[in-house]
Amino acid sequence: MTSVPTPIPSRTQVVLDAIRHRILTGRLTPGQALVETELAAQFGVSKTPVREALKTLAGTGLVVMSQYKGVTVRMVDADMAREVYDVRLLLEPEALRRTVGRGAPLDAAHDALDRADAATDTAERSLANREFHRALYLPCGNPLLGRMLDEVRDQAALVSAVAWAADSSWEREAAEHREILRLALAGDADGAAGALHAHIASFVARAFPSDTDPRQEEGHR
Repeated sequence: MTSVPTPIPSRTQVVLDAIRHRILTGRLTPGQALVETELAAQFGVSKTPVREALKTLAGTGLVVMSQYKGVTVRMVDADMAREVYDVRLLLEPEALRRTVGRGAPLDAAHDALDRADAATDTAERSLANREFHRALYLPCGNPLLGRMLDEVRDQAALVSAVAWAADSSWEREAAEHREILRLALAGDADGAAGALHAHIASFVARAFPSDTDPRQEEGHR
């Protein structure tokens, strides 16, 4: 029986994955310019796949395209972080509640935790972290809800990368992940959703405390 060959990723996909990886691991920093000709030379391709990759990354919120400044890695500040995490707080716990309520298998979440524990660098840990959260919300039974959360994954990962560079909190978050999964496997939908909400909220509160937000300060005057 003839085996079906594995499709070879297009040049655009290869460039896209490489640039995303560099952004999410801090090799390309927020605000850094992304020059098509330089990237094309680095990857040994024409400018076309680079241009298409950058357009896709702009669509996911990792880069910003400006008529005057060109393409730059998106800056991360408290406002941006809270916007992204507000979406997660609204949607992700409910998605997990539905996943647990449906009795969906969570083997992928368990595997992601194992990969995070065995990770040898920030990139591996970050990818495992993203897969853990995705494994919790994707089986929720509502494909649209899953896609909406997928749309903010890259931006959330960028926020995390910036926060972790300033103050690594892997061990604390890993413990929270294990507790979330324990509750989910026990069939405690509300408990798992509550633990996930607390996990997401505490991260952004630690990384971007509200007292750095001028609007919050004005509200207390």
